[in-house]
Amino acid sequence: MIDPRSRRLITTRLEFVDALHEAFADLANVGCREAWLCDEDFADWPLNDASVIDDLVRWAKPRRQLTVIARNFDAVVRRHPRWVEWRRQWSHVVDCRSWEDAEAGELPTMLLANGVVTVRLFDPVHHRGSLSRDAADLLRNRELIDAVSQRSVPSFPATILGL
Repeated sequence: MIDPRSRRLITTRLEFVDALHEAFADLANVGCREAWLCDEDFADWPLNDASVIDDLVRWAKPRRQLTVIARNFDAVVRRHPRWVEWRRQWSHVVDCRSWEDAEAGELPTMLLANGVVTVRLFDPVHHRGSLSRDAADLLRNRELIDAVSQRSVPSFPATILGL
């Protein structure tokens, strides 16, 4: 039987943002080795919030890896300059990837902290999803993110070298 506290439904944009804040705090407090962020463009994510950046700074240590997968990173640059700057400083733990050939809606909207927590929207338009700490949910979402990761390619370099 699943502990009812291990899974919570998300039904609004505010609940989605709150779930992401909670998951980023869990990521920092528990300190998992691997984490993934996946979305079409991260437009609705609170990546520019100071508390999220603080959590990422606390999490980022040697031998940790954050993989970020998007269709493209144009909205990230426009909407999340704090995250872009954090990523520049911590590029050794962040791997940005894109899957530009994905059909609309094919990329899952998900934060997965391996072995800790998953926030996933099943309906990103209406912000319907869940926050889960259930081991079976974590495993299913890990398999999904692995499949998406295999279709993606390195993208969004931390720095651009010029001549």
